[in-house]
Amino acid sequence: MIDESLWRELEVPQPERGRSTRRLFPESEHDIHLGVTHPGRQRMLLVRADVRAVDHARQLLASLHPTHGLSLACSPVSNLEFELQISLTASELRAVFTPLAEDIARTAADAADDTVLEAAVRRFVHWQRLMRSVGAEGLGREARLGLYGELHFLREHLLGVLPDSAAVGAWTGPEGTNQDFQLPGAALEVKASAAKNPGTIRISNERQLDSTGTGQLFLTLIALDERRGGSGESLNTAVDDVRSRLDGASAQARLDTQLARIGYFAHQRHLYDEPRYTVRRTDLWRVGDGFPRLVEADLPGGIGNCSYEISVSALEKLLSFRS
Repeated sequence: MIDESLWRELEVPQPERGRSTRRLFPESEHDIHLGVTHPGRQRMLLVRADVRAVDHARQLLASLHPTHGLSLACSPVSNLEFELQISLTASELRAVFTPLAEDIARTAADAADDTVLEAAVRRFVHWQRLMRSVGAEGLGREARLGLYGELHFLREHLLGVLPDSAAVGAWTGPEGTNQDFQLPGAALEVKASAAKNPGTIRISNERQLDSTGTGQLFLTLIALDERRGGSGESLNTAVDDVRSRLDGASAQARLDTQLARIGYFAHQRHLYDEPRYTVRRTDLWRVGDGFPRLVEADLPGGIGNCSYEISVSALEKLLSFRS
């Protein structure tokens, strides 16, 4: 995991102009480095590949739009090799750049030889879109509710039960997995609602409640009181509390990466002191036979990407846990 201490090591002043670098994923066949320039101390992610990889990425590179605080360039370092440089150009985005660099680096490390640059650029574009979608107003109301619910579940049900690294590692929803939490032999989807009496639960797609390959699958609904002021907990307080319970830089870096993948950016913390949340009730269901759901295997050919709502009253007889 990339953390602040690694950047600080690279930022130690050097007697000559140039850059300090550290290779990532030394077991990978790809040449991926973190870098810091001297004397400017600009942070960079560097991916080197041969000309075949550039050919695959050329169209994407030509269509890139500028992004405040970030730059991407691809230039030759020899007749046969090119270097992709993703650089931080605005200091207020330092906390965003670390998870961005790690995410892009991991994506590149898993790519084939001739698509490594294309994979890195596509992932950069993903982060561009995420940052544009969040915008100056930060996360929307539903995204804030959802994030608070997931942090609450992580804190109350996984931390202290599992090792910190395993608990935070189980939070995979920010990566786009079908369920928010994935554990050995089980998966769990978290829904949060601030409605006085939640009547329905919205399911995003036909795979969200598909237990194929999961062992056991659970759905939890966290009912929240949401208000400005009062004695509730802000999203910032929840984030800080979870981070304070983690021992070790690796688990904390993993938490920060997942938060950034959702769109919770440190430079926008001032947006999340309000509203405040109080947990009113938590319901938990085991998803299995007789559970009302749509799954991929049951859909007629040609139909997909289905969102739907489940009546909470229809789930009362299937209730596994309430607190």
